[in-house]
Amino acid sequence: MNQDTLTYERYLPWKRWVEAGFWIAVTAANCIANSLTTLMELRRGDSGVQAWEPMVWETSSALVWVLVLIPAIVWYTRVRPLHWENWRARLGEYAIASLLVCLVHVVGMVALRVLAYRTQGMTYEFGPWPRELAYEYLKDARSFATIVVAVEGYRFLLRRWQGEASLLAEPDEGPPLEPVDQPERFLIRKLGREFLVAANDIEWMQAAGNYVNLRVRGHDYPLRSTIAGIEARLDARRFARIHRSYIVSLDQVASIEPLDTGDARVHMKDGSALPCSRRYRQDLRQRTGADAT
Repeated sequence: MNQDTLTYERYLPWKRWVEAGFWIAVTAANCIANSLTTLMELRRGDSGVQAWEPMVWETSSALVWVLVLIPAIVWYTRVRPLHWENWRARLGEYAIASLLVCLVHVVGMVALRVLAYRTQGMTYEFGPWPRELAYEYLKDARSFATIVVAVEGYRFLLRRWQGEASLLAEPDEGPPLEPVDQPERFLIRKLGREFLVAANDIEWMQAAGNYVNLRVRGHDYPLRSTIAGIEARLDARRFARIHRSYIVSLDQVASIEPLDTGDARVHMKDGSALPCSRRYRQDLRQRTGADAT
């Protein structure tokens, strides 16, 4: 285990806190800055707006972003990731998603502003909805795009830090040294370095959106593929599908624990316990010769 791997492993327990803290800090800083600049502009025009009103406007917007929209965008980009290879195909659905983001943002912040103004015995007026929605969409679309780019960029850096796997491509000249349709090794790129991992060293695999995480000696390496796509290219004598999201190396199965539901729990030699669907359970037992416990 090298120093880069050790640093990444130490980061994992803090990952959620760092991510949440980043978005809270960015949103709070933007909220305070916008409140102050808005108030300064209104004061230049000798407006009768009270000092607390710009803060309510910006805080209501920030709360909707940080509590609802940013988590939703992070989830959406995980389920429907946007990459260089698929951005044209997904441009339309992302445009629809930006419209939904704007609608939720406007409805949420207006509701919060109405409540805040009522506590002061005042009425909040949003203005003509078609015009204001169009105005807000111009801002929200930019915010949506910025968040998507930031999230995907962050994930790209994490994959490179963790180590991202890919299938070996056919050489430009001459025959390949090993079968490309049934790979014996995978190429791992990690912080500018490359190394090979033997297929026999993979203990199990887990589907994760448009990626499949390859488990190798306690480390996960994401491979851009579907679980069905990689299953079709694996040696069926070495690997078995046990669940819609899992494939295991038969040599790494320690035991199979039956469950009352008819499913099973597969205990691996590395200590992991993986779910096994009932449709795969009997075939797995026959192929491994593992006794149910």
